[in-house]
Amino acid sequence: MSLLTEGQHGLTAHSDGPVPVQTRSERFTSVDPADFAPVTGLELEWKLTPVAAVRELVEGVLDGAPYEAAGESIEWIPRTDPRIGSAGLPEERASANAWSSFEQALAVTLDSEEHRDVTIHRSGLGTAPRAAHTVITAAPNARGTVILQSTGPAVLSENVEIVVGDGADLTVVSLQEWDDEALHLASHFATVGRGAKLKHIVVSLGGAVVRVNPSVHLAGEGAEGELYGLYFADAGQHIEQRVYLHHLGPNTKGRVNYKGALQGAGARTVWVGDVLIGREASGTDSYEQNRNLVLTEGTRADSIPNLEIETGDILGAGHASATGRFDDEQLFYLQARGIPEAEARRLVVIGFLAEIVQKVGNAELEARLHEAIEQELAGGAR
Repeated sequence: MSLLTEGQHGLTAHSDGPVPVQTRSERFTSVDPADFAPVTGLELEWKLTPVAAVRELVEGVLDGAPYEAAGESIEWIPRTDPRIGSAGLPEERASANAWSSFEQALAVTLDSEEHRDVTIHRSGLGTAPRAAHTVITAAPNARGTVILQSTGPAVLSENVEIVVGDGADLTVVSLQEWDDEALHLASHFATVGRGAKLKHIVVSLGGAVVRVNPSVHLAGEGAEGELYGLYFADAGQHIEQRVYLHHLGPNTKGRVNYKGALQGAGARTVWVGDVLIGREASGTDSYEQNRNLVLTEGTRADSIPNLEIETGDILGAGHASATGRFDDEQLFYLQARGIPEAEARRLVVIGFLAEIVQKVGNAELEARLHEAIEQELAGGAR
């Protein structure tokens, strides 16, 4: 019996059999995990992920009860709240499993034209598999930054929805500083309105397996999306991010820039970047890139940029990817000025990642991130 049915997984039946997905926007969506075939690890969206390590999050029973969270401007809302499902829907089984399992969603609302910083602290989620759902809303013309800060133990699958109203300017920072054994799968869905701007930043430092997949839809005319990422993988650690930027409205602007460092045997990172410029997105200006800095032997970085353009009326579009070791010229320059090699290497790594840290726009958090990078470097190859 075939597992491929009409309408499932973005496939449509015709006289010669199923037709594969032709463009990124055609992927099948559902909030019911049963609508997705069991995950084997051979699927396009799973083949670079250690599926065995996160199997219980993909297909197991999840505790969807509210967890302990601290922060201002937050509330727990029921599944029936109309804000839920307004930014996007799951495209894979783990996301659908979390969606069908949560009991209440954590809602954050910004409604002031004066800039506000809201930090949500999450810790102590425990080691039992659980689901979570978060909805972040910026009302029209609102300004603010929301920092989702996660620490401690966790076995978590979650969905995060982000709605940016017309004329709003929102920064969302997702900071993963989990304990070493933590498992975390996350799908972020965002929609950006007319003349609005979203800066979305993913910082992944802790955890055994961390996979954060942002999907941002520039829906309104003149919408802007800046998607940044910073990650540091140590020995045996798997950090993954699959980024999707969809230009829907005309005159939209997008920038994607993810940077990571790897050190230690078995350190693994995965970055997949999909940019789709739709048929109605005339005047689009878009660019995506991923850079990886390899610090030791025995690491692996997969970097896959993809670009689809469905209109010829654009300002520009491009993508780039690079993975390599230290720049010998930079090291020589520093050492020629009396800086020891070890210190020179440290300065190069910090400088490489500082570009992303500086995008946060919160001085206290930026200082913490610089300190965290120093600690990662001090840990060395384990």
